[in-house]
Amino acid sequence: MKKIPNSALILGLAGLIPFFWGVTTSYDFVSENLKLTGLSDEYTGSSVNLIYGTIILAFMSGVLWGFAAKVGDKRRPFGFILSVLPALWAFFTFNGLLMNPFMGLIIGFLGVFAIDIRFYFWQLTPEWWLFLRSILTLFVIICLSINLGL
Repeated sequence: MKKIPNSALILGLAGLIPFFWGVTTSYDFVSENLKLTGLSDEYTGSSVNLIYGTIILAFMSGVLWGFAAKVGDKRRPFGFILSVLPALWAFFTFNGLLMNPFMGLIIGFLGVFAIDIRFYFWQLTPEWWLFLRSILTLFVIICLSINLGL
């Protein structure tokens, strides 16, 4: 396995910061202290993870679309279909009508990881991709699971 490029690792880990922020500020004692500083509710708490998670799920659809575009054979249509599923899933589960939106995001990120695995075995991703995605997906799932339980 190739080493994850430093830039990809650093930026990937930096992308976890809003998830950690959303979890940390979901606790009443933290959010109450932040309100004293004048920080608005929309920048704290579980709503941060709901909004940011939805954005990242849609972003990952774009990344997967780029990988699917590399397929030059009969797998291409299937790759494109797989690549749009996370964004559609986010759209239909965001409002919470079908299920708890945090459960929807957890399922969505697990689905993206399953697609990552498929694209990895189709050799559409860099060699280090699956290792980086496993780290990031683990932390995202942990954060969203904490929000689900609060």
